[in-house]
Amino acid sequence: MATIQKRGDLQWRVQIRKKGFKPIHRTFQSKQQAVAWANDVESKMSRGFYIDTSESEKTTVAEIIDRFTKEFAPFHYRRREDCAEAWRFQCAKLKEKLGRYYLSALDQRTVADYRDERLKQVSEGTVRKELYMLSKIWGFAEMEAGIELPRGNPVMKIRRPSEGRPRSRRLTKEEWDRFEVQCRKSRNILLWHSVQLAVETAMRQGEILGLRWKDVDLEDGVAFLLETKNGEARTVPLTTRAIEILNSLPGRKSGQVIQLERMTLYHAFAAAVKRANIKDFTFHDLRHEAISRLAERGDLTMLELSQFSGHKTLQMLKRYTHLDAKDLAKKINSKPPKPSEPQTEGSFD
Repeated sequence: MATIQKRGDLQWRVQIRKKGFKPIHRTFQSKQQAVAWANDVESKMSRGFYIDTSESEKTTVAEIIDRFTKEFAPFHYRRREDCAEAWRFQCAKLKEKLGRYYLSALDQRTVADYRDERLKQVSEGTVRKELYMLSKIWGFAEMEAGIELPRGNPVMKIRRPSEGRPRSRRLTKEEWDRFEVQCRKSRNILLWHSVQLAVETAMRQGEILGLRWKDVDLEDGVAFLLETKNGEARTVPLTTRAIEILNSLPGRKSGQVIQLERMTLYHAFAAAVKRANIKDFTFHDLRHEAISRLAERGDLTMLELSQFSGHKTLQMLKRYTHLDAKDLAKKINSKPPKPSEPQTEGSFD
């Protein structure tokens, strides 16, 4: 039953108490508005259509982001420093641009405007990741926080930027020779070790820097990665060359294998690339190089190749495998084709 009370000259407070529903209240500027709202809510309650959206109407995007970063993200995202830095930055940017809106008021038009504004500032891939994070926050609000969202998830109602074309940057032999010279000249004695290890194992930068000696078995030739990008631990086979690199590392065989901070390695790598006069080459491209080299061997199945890379699907593995067409041409022409079998009469194959 609805109770309507006048509170001041321009306020009418409505309170509705009905069995099976928690008490709800709302304040309006006129009695007409108050009565109309009360009748609408009571009608929906009677028909079983009422949804309490009061929580979304008083919770801002900034408030739900704060809850998300405290209650959810630290326990459900990889805890490596670089990963934590990424999701914190994405949340901070969303909070800065959209934080003032109430959850009930944020619609797809507002999110689309945010998308278009950000596309003028950063890449499509960055905007796509920010929208994905916003969608995760909306899922947290609904599933974990139990907040009814009358407009649903606005991210699902807009066009999201494309994933972009996968990178296929591989150094030529001349570029690689120049790059090796500059890596060896670097004041950071661990740079060349890190580069070689990346090429021999196909491990990501974060995986290399997170690897500890207690997780390396040189006798059996494997390295155990506890934290990976897809959230699942994996065991990486070590080539003979990878074992040689690990054995050649200076210092005691305890603690962190590559004793560098992420930004230290980043700056040393970027400086070597610049001195070698190489354009558009990142540390992550070493992973492309590693997987492509393994594929070019020709003696590993895709399942075996995925043991190195950690990819769950063939499609993702193909994005990282870029074979040299010249090498493939030599391979297919190295042996004469087998003579075709004569067709028997009546065969249409």
